[in-house]
Amino acid sequence: MTETTEVRDATPEDWPGMWRALEPVFRAGETYTYPRDISEADARAAWTGSPGARVLVAVSTDPDATGVAQGAVLGTAKYLPNHPGAGSHVANASFVVGPDGAGRGVGRALARAVLDGARGDGYRAMQFNAVVETNERAVRLWESLGFAILATVPEAFDHPVQGLVGLHVMHRAL
Repeated sequence: MTETTEVRDATPEDWPGMWRALEPVFRAGETYTYPRDISEADARAAWTGSPGARVLVAVSTDPDATGVAQGAVLGTAKYLPNHPGAGSHVANASFVVGPDGAGRGVGRALARAVLDGARGDGYRAMQFNAVVETNERAVRLWESLGFAILATVPEAFDHPVQGLVGLHVMHRAL
């Protein structure tokens, strides 16, 4: 966590702030496979309604230092079983940092909280199934936290600017 950020379990009251973080990322279409025109209701169901998911938010704790209101959602993450049954010991996760959290260590704080939470919940590993290869900041963050690229599925993501690019499958033991 950064000194001005707290990561905690999300509550229903956090949704408006979570949507402020998620909407521009989903609309840009550069890092997630969600439809760019996804409705707020569908986004909420996808982000918060997955069975077995734990949803977290990073919130501002020091408005004087950040210029952002105390308690404002800076980013959100979720983790859940990558597959049911015999694959449920491997977690999958998704992360979004909103505009107010960019460049402030919010992504790293969320990542550490998710890794610690997943380990504490009994997961043995974490796998990302679709890290867009052009999302270099995310790839660097995951590699710095011990993730390895297992494979890259060529041309699996239709980037709105760069065209067809690969999706990395990344993994690390917990």
